[in-house]
Amino acid sequence: MAETETDYAAVFQALPGMVALLTPDLIYADANDEFLRQSGRTREQVVGRYLFDVFPDNPSDSGATGMRNLAASLARVVESGERDAMALQRYDVESAERPGEWEERYWSPVNAPLLGPDGSVVLLIHKVEEVTELIRARARPLGDRARVLEAELYTRARELQEVNERLRRAHAREREVALALQRAMLPAPGPVRHHRAAVRYRPATGALNVCGDWYDLVDMAGEDRIGVAVGDVVGHGLPAACAMGQLRSALSAASLVAGGPAEALDALGLYADSVEGAENTTVVQTCIDWTDHTITYSSAGHLPPALLRADGTVTFLDRATDPPLGARPDRVARPQASVGFDAGDTLVLYTDGLIERRVEDIDTGLARLADALTRHRRSDAEELADALLLDLLPLSGATDDTALVIIDL
Repeated sequence: MAETETDYAAVFQALPGMVALLTPDLIYADANDEFLRQSGRTREQVVGRYLFDVFPDNPSDSGATGMRNLAASLARVVESGERDAMALQRYDVESAERPGEWEERYWSPVNAPLLGPDGSVVLLIHKVEEVTELIRARARPLGDRARVLEAELYTRARELQEVNERLRRAHAREREVALALQRAMLPAPGPVRHHRAAVRYRPATGALNVCGDWYDLVDMAGEDRIGVAVGDVVGHGLPAACAMGQLRSALSAASLVAGGPAEALDALGLYADSVEGAENTTVVQTCIDWTDHTITYSSAGHLPPALLRADGTVTFLDRATDPPLGARPDRVARPQASVGFDAGDTLVLYTDGLIERRVEDIDTGLARLADALTRHRRSDAEELADALLLDLLPLSGATDDTALVIIDL
């Protein structure tokens, strides 16, 4: 028997439950037949219109919270890319037959993301269970007691929403503090001798996604050499930011006295054992020497730096990669490698937020970076930094922090 292609549009319309599709701007992209039937709206009244123009709060109910609660849930899905199940909601709906009259309705919504190829949220799946009749049926045989229980249930649902809102505000405050701490520890670098450098730091868009990304540039006094590093502490929020600050300072000091990047990372690994939250941190340390035109590097599980040649070819520095800090039980000297460079080349160090995307192989992200570097090879460090962020970060915002350092060689 010949295989037939599934008509998913027909499946969507035939779903027995209420389901609508919303854009991240909360415009209805589609709604299935059951959603239109239960809500008492036609397709023309819904599709292409803003959610809260179609279903506003009851203007005569000063305590109505349905619109605010639903907006907060959908915003969480857009920011986190994760499913959000709401508590039972009372959300009155204006009668389609009698405009100006509002019907008391109870809903149980679940909101989920539909992700695009780059991991960003492209649509919101808004699934709703209409439970008004269930509540009314339970209330009829019990009379006054049922009405008391119904009111208590509604009150508890509102209290839960208030608790969620307080938690959201607390998380937002934590994020602000972590960002302030991170910015204080990652200032814009001053001149590194006569060499041009550009740095960028972009926090993730999610309220809880402040991470432990860092960068560092060190002038090797007395010689025409500089040390450049980027790193990423596992975790989020204040603990990650605090661990990041300690590791950055330790590596900066170690790079000044160590015999090379590998030795500096060995010392950092020993120090990391005493820093809470430092395990599995990734970091790459490089030393650029303009006297003999070499870049010496060593990586503790970090993504490889990219060397952009003047002719547009890109080489990833991946010949000295070892496990992250604390990931190896035995103390073994870390590897180190060197590569030559010419005037006009460019060195690029970065963290995973620049290239990694959900459900995508890391090689795809590296290839995307190499292509962008080649296309913008005639840009100076500052121009190249802006171009890479514009080309590579999702328009809806990255789900992970991004640190970026570019050195004109």
